[in-house]
Amino acid sequence: MAAARRMVVVGGDAAGMTAASQARRLQGPDELEIVAFERGDFSSYSACGIPYWIGGDVTRRDDLIARTPEEHRERGIDLRMRTEVTALDLDGGRVRARELPGRGDGTEDGTGTGEGARSGAELREYWTEFDDLVLATGARPTRPPLPGIDAEGVHGVQSLEDGQALLNALERADRGADGAALRAVVVGAGYIGVEMAEALVRRKYEVTVLDQAPQPMTTLDPDMGELVRESMCDMGMEVVTEAAVTAIETAEPDAGGRKGDGRNGGRVTAVTTESARYPADVVVLGLGVAPETSLAREAGLPLGASGGLLTDLAMRVRGRENIWAGGDCVEVLDLVSGRTRHIALGTHANKQGQVIGANIGGGYGTFPGVVGTAVSKVCDLEIARTGLLEAQARAVGLQFVTVTAEATSRAGYFPGSRPMRVKMLAERGTGKLLGAQIVGREGAGKRVDIAAVALTAGMTVEQMTFLDLGYAPPFSPVWDPVLVAARKATAAVKERG
Repeated sequence: MAAARRMVVVGGDAAGMTAASQARRLQGPDELEIVAFERGDFSSYSACGIPYWIGGDVTRRDDLIARTPEEHRERGIDLRMRTEVTALDLDGGRVRARELPGRGDGTEDGTGTGEGARSGAELREYWTEFDDLVLATGARPTRPPLPGIDAEGVHGVQSLEDGQALLNALERADRGADGAALRAVVVGAGYIGVEMAEALVRRKYEVTVLDQAPQPMTTLDPDMGELVRESMCDMGMEVVTEAAVTAIETAEPDAGGRKGDGRNGGRVTAVTTESARYPADVVVLGLGVAPETSLAREAGLPLGASGGLLTDLAMRVRGRENIWAGGDCVEVLDLVSGRTRHIALGTHANKQGQVIGANIGGGYGTFPGVVGTAVSKVCDLEIARTGLLEAQARAVGLQFVTVTAEATSRAGYFPGSRPMRVKMLAERGTGKLLGAQIVGREGAGKRVDIAAVALTAGMTVEQMTFLDLGYAPPFSPVWDPVLVAARKATAAVKERG
């Protein structure tokens, strides 16, 4: 009997383990051997859920884990935890892996000294051959080389390990002798930044959000970002924009409380910008992510403008027959602009993993691209976008009109009706929908899906006005807010030729 082909997966989260699971569904162990490497302590978990775990909506860390390493192994996947791939030998068809200190059994152990933990003498480095290689190395958080960036009390929230470290620190924190609230500074006002600001407000911290941009949420146009800023301030947060962080101050443990730069293990005391100083008991970084493609770069694989791997529609790395990539380490085709973009979302990662697993397992699948849909919230404010922003439309040479519409989530006379604002971009001349943004309260965020479907279908704003959407006073006005915006956009297109 012929030896089984071997599929090697680098990365044990959404894209990688979805690919492994899908391939296993299609082919058994006698046909396909699957080996996966994960350098962390957890597999197949929801990083998007970390802010809601920190804030208390999710009570147990393990509720964020979709499938444990042991569950993957029971399904015939050789998942090797706490093992980092350090090199790719593409010509030789092999990867080099190095075991890391820790348990290596899929259970988090901060010291790596518990029962079953690997000692230094036990650590190995070895080569593993592959027939098909899947790169699902994810993204790395942006962490600028600021003085004090590695100080105690400065936290990222990229992984479950990060989330656990932050939660442990928050639970250890004591209020001051005078009962004053503890102070948190969130650096960055993108999705993670605003979600973590909410989590910290819910934990009774005084929260300051610092961001370099003119408005929070640069995934929105500035006029829509201003709505987010106003609401965050109304919720008791201090939001400081156009503020570049210059350093994180610390009090050195051996210096009698004197300020330091954090290089000697001091604890954070403040965050400074060029013009101000913001006291802090904890600092959370929400500065975005970049594709983690260092291995791919060293191996000479093709990367796009943002540093993400470039693939074909089947999720093969371009120019390589047996190398695949998916998740936060790849660039995807933007169906509206026609260009590739880096968008780090679990929805894309899971779908791309399905495609990769189907193709390796003997089936067939393609990932056609995205329209850039995202939704978030800060307290009771819902924030959503899809398609292009004004700056993105200009960058690809499109001429367009923009409109904003004020509407309500339900019939105006129905109890609980809340206002929302919808902004819409349409191409001049054709009237083709180019993008939509929505900011409002309950019932606002998921309305963006109407525009996402219209974008995917290539609809014009005039065609949208005739969409047969569900209506009843508890759910919508007679004219849904998205359709109100589409009507205004239709009129603007006709008026401007």
